[in-house]
Amino acid sequence: MERMDHLEHLDKHLVDELAQVARETIREEVREQTRKQRRTAVLYASSGALALYAGAAVSLAVGLAFALVLPDWAAALITAAVLGVLAYVLRGAARPHRHTSGRPEGAGAGLAAPPVGTPAGGLGMSVPPMPSTPPDVPRQGGAGPDVPNHRV
Repeated sequence: MERMDHLEHLDKHLVDELAQVARETIREEVREQTRKQRRTAVLYASSGALALYAGAAVSLAVGLAFALVLPDWAAALITAAVLGVLAYVLRGAARPHRHTSGRPEGAGAGLAAPPVGTPAGGLGMSVPPMPSTPPDVPRQGGAGPDVPNHRV
């Protein structure tokens, strides 16, 4: 029995050692991937900041070009309007297009209820379909509205 207890201790030690090696390997792999992702994120952020400054310089150049033929306030106003329209177009291009049946595209898009069967209010609950008229119930056997229609 003592020999079996000794082997059991060795098995437990081996399992613990294997678990430790696996943890260290995974930790190193995650560290390396995180390091690469951090570098990529820094490069994207730097690129975005430089693009923002480049856009500001282009809008300044456009405003100054307009200012050659217009008063300064009109040049600034036209430049702002052009940038606003561009921002609106880009926002529209980024949104997913949702087509609903029964109405032309773009008619009251912001005020309409979501299509039937889609989640209401983003809560994950569906809206059941609502009929436009009450269902027509056929009457059998000439029974009146107060007499139940039971078959025997």
